[in-house]
Amino acid sequence: MGYQDWVQSYEKSQDQTITDRRHLHQYPELSFEETKTKQYILSQLRTMGYADIIDIPAGGLVVVIGGKKPGPVIALRADYDALAITEEVDVAFKSVNEGVMHACGHDGHTASLLGVARALVSDQDALNGTLKLIFQHAEELPPGGAVDILKSGVLDDVDFIYGIHLRGDWQYDGSLQVCSGYAMAASDLFEITIQGKGGHGASPHETYDPTVAGAFLITQLQTLISRNKDPLKAGVLTTAIFQSKSMTANIIADSAFLKGTVRTFDPELRNLMQTRIQTMAESVAQGFGCSATVSYTRGYPALYNHPEQTELVAALFEGNVTRTQPRMGGEDFAYYLEKIPGSFFFVKAGRHEKNYPHHHPKFEVDERSLDVSVLSFLKIIDYYLGKEDQGYGA
Repeated sequence: MGYQDWVQSYEKSQDQTITDRRHLHQYPELSFEETKTKQYILSQLRTMGYADIIDIPAGGLVVVIGGKKPGPVIALRADYDALAITEEVDVAFKSVNEGVMHACGHDGHTASLLGVARALVSDQDALNGTLKLIFQHAEELPPGGAVDILKSGVLDDVDFIYGIHLRGDWQYDGSLQVCSGYAMAASDLFEITIQGKGGHGASPHETYDPTVAGAFLITQLQTLISRNKDPLKAGVLTTAIFQSKSMTANIIADSAFLKGTVRTFDPELRNLMQTRIQTMAESVAQGFGCSATVSYTRGYPALYNHPEQTELVAALFEGNVTRTQPRMGGEDFAYYLEKIPGSFFFVKAGRHEKNYPHHHPKFEVDERSLDVSVLSFLKIIDYYLGKEDQGYGA
């Protein structure tokens, strides 16, 4: 058996892939809280007949398939957590968990990987090597579920790893998108508390106003991008939250709070941003007679797609692949790629001409994109494990 046989096997259970996706969509769970989601995935795998299922205590499941014949070890990953968003899409399988929604396509990722499992269940002993299917929790919330999967040691023998992401912001056309090299950014957070001396709004000279200091700091932080960063290197700094303790028009607060994100690809630039935010916050605050406390949290590293494995994906799908530019969003799949050669690619999945972006309450995917996801994974499996020629494809 091989790719064509697996496709035929998948087609027989194609409707179940849609059922899986809609069930997961209807009952979403937040990062590190996905107990029912994990149980549903586990029950589906056991119903298929899989026995070698590794339950990661911190979260996540890894299914080991094959291993009876020599060959490489490859891994495929799907994430299954949702977001704290109230859904605004009117579908029969709309989220029943108020304020929680699959607004990033993780329901589709998981349903697709379950589809792969069904396609292979009757042929697993014939694989020339070993396949590991990773159903991962908590992609959306640092430190990310990938850390738990890697710490478990279950991937220590993996030679290559691949992952997909449905793109609801690009209309479905049956194609994939690949990006060789840096494809997604490191995602860091900063929090700054400015401590001053509050007082009456009519007597600002008797205060050290942290609100004014914070407002000035917000504008100055942008100079780190325009004047400290190499213009040839990509970087984003966004201050998303600015608050003071004052709730009254004539009271100057004694403290103010800023929170934002930094996105970079280059490790040296990442270090520079952390250092300069600290220095600038302290200096600006001091200039206004205040003090600043900075907390800088490193999120996921930049996601680097290994060129050889990325070009393999492009070759397997031949003319049905487009090249996409690097994105400033973050992804904890980056942790896998730091240790294992592989690639993270995208499936165009938008359902309407007006395609809403990820993390939007009206985010939708065209369910035909699940077929593309399954077939892309099956082609990768066939290349590595479908032939006896050293376990690799022709």
